Amino acid sequence: MKQRKRVTKRHKVASLRASAGEGKRARYLPSDLAGFYKPIKKPVTLRLDADVLAWFQRAGRGYQTRINRALRRLMMEERGQ
Repeated sequence: MKQRKRVTKRHKVASLRASAGEGKRARYLPSDLAGFYKPIKKPVTLRLDADVLAWFQRAGRGYQTRINRALRRLMMEERGQ
C-alpha cells in the first residue's frame, strides 16, 4: 500500500490560504463578475495516452488541475478571446 506523506497542520493551513488566493480570479470574466464565479467541477472518466498522462504527472501533485488549465487555454484560443 502506498504511504501518504504527512502534512503538518501549519503547512496545511498555509497551503489552503494560498489556494484560496484572494488575488486570483478567472481571467476570462469581467472584473466585476470574477469575484462571484467559481467553476463547477464534474467528475468524468477521460482516456488519455499514457505518455501524455505521464508528462502531466511528472511535475507531481496537481496534474489534474494542470490538465484542466491546458484544456481551458485551448478552449479560450478557439473562442478567440
